[in-house]
Amino acid sequence: MKIGFIGLGNMGAPMAANLVKAGHDVVGYDTAAHPDFLIMAMSAAEAVRGAEVVITMLPNGAILRAVAEEIIPAMEPGAVLCDCSTVDVESARAVAAQAETAGLMAVDAPVSGGIGGAAAGTLTFMAGCTDEAFAKVAPLFEIMGQKAVHCGGSGAGQAAKICNNMILGISMIATCEAFALADKLGLDRQKMYDVVSTSSGYSWTMNAYTPAPGIGAKSPADNDYKPGFASELMLKDLNLSQMAAEAVDADTPMGRKAAELYRRYVEEEEGRGKDFSAMLPRFEKRHRGK
Repeated sequence: MKIGFIGLGNMGAPMAANLVKAGHDVVGYDTAAHPDFLIMAMSAAEAVRGAEVVITMLPNGAILRAVAEEIIPAMEPGAVLCDCSTVDVESARAVAAQAETAGLMAVDAPVSGGIGGAAAGTLTFMAGCTDEAFAKVAPLFEIMGQKAVHCGGSGAGQAAKICNNMILGISMIATCEAFALADKLGLDRQKMYDVVSTSSGYSWTMNAYTPAPGIGAKSPADNDYKPGFASELMLKDLNLSQMAAEAVDADTPMGRKAAELYRRYVEEEEGRGKDFSAMLPRFEKRHRGK
């Protein structure tokens, strides 16, 4: 399949690499990155010409809209625009409508799994699109990931990602709070983990991404909290969840509080550039009400 791939950063580059390894003809474009394993175009419009599928992996909705303005007129009728960025639902739906008006198919398919999952080809894709569009890109999802869920129509993929990561941010804060409380109560971390990981406190953040070094699953905590998923990216996703909640008048008090805690950690404390599980050393240093 001929594929255009726009956005070749920490996530996009390994995803594109897996498509190349699988034998697909991939042309890339990025304003900064120029991976040597790809044929690189001089512009985004050039990268998409003749492509059956165009994949984008971009930082935010504003950039997605700007890129869409450039590439949609250059794409072949009947081609698929598959955006794997995590953006606001409104931007996803606006770009999909623009693509469909131009005779294209559109998929919003944000991913879960981080940089490691992108490199290993074990991402989870959450897709919002028509059945026809999903069938077209599903073979590519199988190369870049281990699971793809067709969540519904346009915007449903972004909605699923936002809801998932709101849970993730809230549960990571709760897990880190619990470890910090255990420390102050004199409870051994390993003993706490042995109980919680096999009882009603079981969670992905406790069992699969343990934020305490040397305890449970190997995670960024065992590498000085170098990011697998950076705190500023968690803040971005929590902010998106609150934008969506406001748009549909949903009450999300825990999501709102999690967004505020990560905002403070990233913008006022030491969280920028650290994994989102580094909330644990943050809570270790803090006292009640401060």
